[in-house]
Amino acid sequence: MRSTVRLRVLVTCGVVLAAGIGGWQLLPSDDVRTDPITVGTTDEVTSLDPAGAYDAGSWAMYSNVYQSLLTFKPGFTTPVPDAAESCRFVGTRLTTYQCTLRDDLTFANGREITGEDVRHSFERMLAIKADVGPQPLFPTLKKVVADGRKVTFQLSGRDATFPLKLATGAGSIVDRTAYPAGALRGGDAVDGSGPYVLKDYRPGVSARLEPNPRYRGALGKAGRTVVVKYFKESGQLADAWKNKQVEVTHRQMPPDFIKALEEGPQQGTRITEAESAETRNLNFNVRPGSAMAKKAVRQAVAALVDRPAITTGPYKGTVEPLYSLIPRGFLGHSTAFYDRYPEPSAAVAKKLLGDADVDTPVKFTLGHREDAAYAAEAAELKRQLEETGLFEVEVRSVEWQSFQKKYAAGEFDAYTVGWVPDFPDSDSFTAPLVGKDNTLHNGFSSPVIDALITATQQYGDRARATADFKAVQAEVAKEVPLVPLWQKKDYVLSTEAVAGSQYLSDGTGIWRLWELSWI
Repeated sequence: MRSTVRLRVLVTCGVVLAAGIGGWQLLPSDDVRTDPITVGTTDEVTSLDPAGAYDAGSWAMYSNVYQSLLTFKPGFTTPVPDAAESCRFVGTRLTTYQCTLRDDLTFANGREITGEDVRHSFERMLAIKADVGPQPLFPTLKKVVADGRKVTFQLSGRDATFPLKLATGAGSIVDRTAYPAGALRGGDAVDGSGPYVLKDYRPGVSARLEPNPRYRGALGKAGRTVVVKYFKESGQLADAWKNKQVEVTHRQMPPDFIKALEEGPQQGTRITEAESAETRNLNFNVRPGSAMAKKAVRQAVAALVDRPAITTGPYKGTVEPLYSLIPRGFLGHSTAFYDRYPEPSAAVAKKLLGDADVDTPVKFTLGHREDAAYAAEAAELKRQLEETGLFEVEVRSVEWQSFQKKYAAGEFDAYTVGWVPDFPDSDSFTAPLVGKDNTLHNGFSSPVIDALITATQQYGDRARATADFKAVQAEVAKEVPLVPLWQKKDYVLSTEAVAGSQYLSDGTGIWRLWELSWI
């Protein structure tokens, strides 16, 4: 048995504009083995309907069973056509975007895909406006017009990032005869045109994906049948790996397991270590009645958080402290929170609360998803805040789907949530997290921040948005709708019998299960 193979993947974000080239039909695989490849993950599918979910687990599924007009090639930050034959901005104002569909597209059920299906897909997503849906990604989308194979998107303002958003799970095209206009589709059926067909699905347990022979698009190779196994906690995923119940694991292994791999790699294991843009934030509910409604209270928390104690304690050094909304490696990254709150200081926090006439200790609820690592993180935050005598923290651990609904409904004063960018651009950390009607549903809005976000979206040359991105982060550090905690690397593990596992994590947000094959 050979020693551990360690692969490193680095994706750098650059200028993003839509390309205009076509794709290829899937080709037969030459693999000898015919049994499925088993992939384990703790990411959960919360909805099979693309209008109803905005989370990593659901979007990982969407990128395999649904098709978007555009997609990303591995390691590239410029989207290319998938369901589309070509896409482009019309004129120079960046307010009209037009795509022409391929002429050989059908859903897996055999029905022809038309521009009306694309229009229906976007209009229902915006109309349903699910509590945890992806509609916050499209604040500028005003109208969708379909004319045969041609689809035209009318935007209310300049948005150079619009092509990137089309390439995400939010751009999934659904069959208008199977997905109602005014409600989410129930049940476990999927009618898409992606590279895979969902053959068997047991929520929270497993999903069997088989190659879709009707797929036409950007991919140039056939996928192997894959079975995805879902685990509630990272410790369960680690046990499944140790017991050889899965050939591949991705998101999330326990910190102590990753630390052990760093110190003493396992024989026969392939490790992909990617420079990830995954971040984690302490988010605040700023609605009236919440303990965090007052800015001074949020600022006091920001002045107390000791990130190194979190990263080296609960996370065993597998993550790094983050002091900004936009992580390292992305355009406009800054250290806005370090600049304003350079060191944890009880004196600074006490003065902030005193100047605002806030009675102490401030009592508040802190919610997190069920998992040992997240529980340890919450316990560390509770310790840091309570040892000052300024706060009393009630920690609540909740199952993932229920947790999403509860924080969206404002049932926690504060809550920790990880964030994986939807597309490789800094806009994926600003508009969805701190813009108007953001996906965190925390009641926060700021006309200053919204204007700055709009300013960042107008430039096709993304480098010209750098100053505005930094200004957004400075405002976030002042208003504190959230406190950035850490940024982490992404790890994919596979046995030496499997090739292609590195493509599950390349910074583009697409889970390329079709790249997996037996060696």
